[in-house]
Amino acid sequence: MRFLGVSETCDLADLYLSLRDEGHLVRIAISEVEARGTLANMVEQVADWKAELDWIREAGPDGVILFESVSKGFGALQDELRRAGFHVIGGSAFGDRLENDRAFAQSLLASIGLPVARLWEFSDAGTADRFIATNPGRYVLKFSGADHSADDTFVGQLADGGDVRIVMASKLADRADARFILMEHLHGVEMGVGAYFDGERFLEPACLDWEHKRFFAGDLGELTGEMGTVATFDCSRGFFARTLKKLETHFREAGHVGYVNLNTIVNEQGIWPLEFTCRFGYPGFAVLAALQQDGWSSLFRTMIARDGACFATQPGFAVGVVVTTPPFPYSRLQVAAPVGMPIHFDASLDASDRAHIHYGEVGQNAQGLVTSGLYGWTMVVTGVGTAIPEAKQAAYARVRRITIPNARYRLDIGDRLIATELAEVQRLGLLDAEAP
Repeated sequence: MRFLGVSETCDLADLYLSLRDEGHLVRIAISEVEARGTLANMVEQVADWKAELDWIREAGPDGVILFESVSKGFGALQDELRRAGFHVIGGSAFGDRLENDRAFAQSLLASIGLPVARLWEFSDAGTADRFIATNPGRYVLKFSGADHSADDTFVGQLADGGDVRIVMASKLADRADARFILMEHLHGVEMGVGAYFDGERFLEPACLDWEHKRFFAGDLGELTGEMGTVATFDCSRGFFARTLKKLETHFREAGHVGYVNLNTIVNEQGIWPLEFTCRFGYPGFAVLAALQQDGWSSLFRTMIARDGACFATQPGFAVGVVVTTPPFPYSRLQVAAPVGMPIHFDASLDASDRAHIHYGEVGQNAQGLVTSGLYGWTMVVTGVGTAIPEAKQAAYARVRRITIPNARYRLDIGDRLIATELAEVQRLGLLDAEAP
């Protein structure tokens, strides 16, 4: 098969490498100049992805275009390419809107019967500030649109909303045209549900995931894209049926092809949807890869052929640990930090261990593997097991045998889930009967 990756920062590096190792031809176009060191000397890079369309078309049903992003109108562009006869996996204009227009997404979710938190949409800080002053409470500040980062979201801690007012004024000082929402804060366990959509239906099984978004252990520090995840394909059918499955008609009408994830809060009152990811998530795709029995190309063939309702998965849990280097959680456009730091693997890491090391912003030079890219998303290391403690132990045993200058990672991925949260989700009756 032939695969063309259309990327801004090459977030799916491990996926491209996996396709290459499966024997397929892979080309990637990376638009961000500072990110072009990722996969350097590892996968063929091209300057203009549009110039490669004939190369994809020549492959017929074996030619696939992979899109990573929901920015720059990529969803509408994917829809256009599909109408032109290309096989495109990534997202859609509808998916972009669900992810980027938070008020629209919450309205749609309410229309299918899910409980939604109260929210208020604003376009200027002054009006929002007066709203909080008149209606004191604990709020979550979230921005709409594709030009915001993970740390733009702010989860208020004060009961009167005073901290949100201060942060909001700071973040909006030079963003006069920003659209944002204030959402009431919800208490409960945060968890997600995700599935692949082939243009007609969701493939099963769906996954359940528990993300760890804060930079430091104990959920301290900045909100990042993600520092680690626990995921499983087990026990998910009921949760999926109550959430994403209800949106199948909407995604079919939109012609969406790609991964869809819905993040939620669960508590005694029900499942409260928070936000969508309508594309491959990082590091989620790598964590799921550890539980998918077949290669990515097999899954993609199923998606473009639309000839299967399910795919093979491994039982149990996967734990993924994100290993970062400076300037993470910021970018090199904000903070100066070197690239080209050497990556060393202990000789005790065998082939089975290497399969659980998923490269992120990594390139290769004459000396070997080195750090690269814009952010410092260096790699994801996974472990699997029948229970979360076993999967966690396997992941960290591998992490400890990797040496990268100034590498950082959280030491507590899965701890809160092991201690209380998985039991709470089970108590709420949200896992199928075969739950461990």
